[in-house]
Amino acid sequence: MSDPETELQRIAVLLAERHRELTAELVDAFRERIPELPTDPALVELLVGSSGANLETFVHLMRGHMKVEDVHAPVAAVEYARRLAQRGTSPSALLRAYRIGQQLILQWAHAQLVRVADPTLALRTAQLLTDTSFRYIDAVSEDVVEAYQAERERWLANRSAVQRETVEALLRDERRDVTTAESSLGYRLRQHHLGLVLWTGPGAGDLAAAERTVGAIAERLGAGHPLFVPRDRETAWAWVPIGRDAATDPDAIEDLLGARDGQVSVAVGPVGAGEPGFRTSHLGAAAAQQVAQLGQCPPGHVIRYDDPTVRAAALLSRDLPVTRELVRRSLGSLAEDTDGAARLRETLLAFLEERESYVATAARVHLHKNTVKYRVDRAVEARGRPLGEERLDLELALIACRWLAPEVLLRPAGG
Repeated sequence: MSDPETELQRIAVLLAERHRELTAELVDAFRERIPELPTDPALVELLVGSSGANLETFVHLMRGHMKVEDVHAPVAAVEYARRLAQRGTSPSALLRAYRIGQQLILQWAHAQLVRVADPTLALRTAQLLTDTSFRYIDAVSEDVVEAYQAERERWLANRSAVQRETVEALLRDERRDVTTAESSLGYRLRQHHLGLVLWTGPGAGDLAAAERTVGAIAERLGAGHPLFVPRDRETAWAWVPIGRDAATDPDAIEDLLGARDGQVSVAVGPVGAGEPGFRTSHLGAAAAQQVAQLGQCPPGHVIRYDDPTVRAAALLSRDLPVTRELVRRSLGSLAEDTDGAARLRETLLAFLEERESYVATAARVHLHKNTVKYRVDRAVEARGRPLGEERLDLELALIACRWLAPEVLLRPAGG
């Protein structure tokens, strides 16, 4: 008289006999029902190998050739998981393939149980078959997920290293094959770029927030997938691709960060085209970041290199001793580190930028025209010289105070 183990072995023999056919059916089902799986020939060949090896190993388990405790994922299945990790395919797609495979094999095997005349024996065999399949999937899926995760971590670490090396070579303007560089970066160089430098506060070390910020900026600008390259625990470089249309909303990034939690500061470079633009946009962002850090800008601040005063401050920051002397000579007591002097400096700089128009300055700084005139007169008095005397030095000194204040201001008299 037969028993469930014997019937299970009979089904296993039938599965083995149809190994090639069933493997093809499994692969077709995976490709049809899981569109995330890669479709290039090399990966499809690996999928065939993985499916066939899993089916063969499951047959051995059904026939009692091994204990479930000894079951491990076949080499081909592990290799396929690793390759999916390298491609960035979601692990959920991998696990779904195992669930679909289990479903299809159980459907086919259950169809063979109609030959069993004894309903009780058929039911017990079906229960044993189902239990065996779940134990197999549990053991194997744990192996392949572990292999996937380990390979993903290794691949990302290696890719990050390759990306950093490629980026640094591009920024050094070393001659490189553009196609090879694009492949290493996973990013097209032959388009317009918006370079960003992002950083968090000391000790925050949350580059995940920086990466989310880059993604949000790209989405706000309607851009493609950005390139994000961590530099250390608190700093990252990024490039947002904006295609061949170089138009961007200059206020979009400030509006976006204003609505967020204020953890991440962003320096924005000028839009640049092609490989040279990739470099110049980053260099502008890096110069703007230096200005922000010297000026101790608050967390969550956006600083843009396309602001002429930022560009001037970046130049002035290259020789701080000379800039300090310029500020002292040009501003006199107006360069003192006090709230009152700061208000006078900001009003005076706006007045100069608005071509000495009290009306335009009042509209810009949201003050009454008479208040603007009062502050300008006070500023000129504190300076000790008329506005027209060494006008260029005056504007540069005011710009230095705006952006580099902690580095260039004077201590108050008697302070």
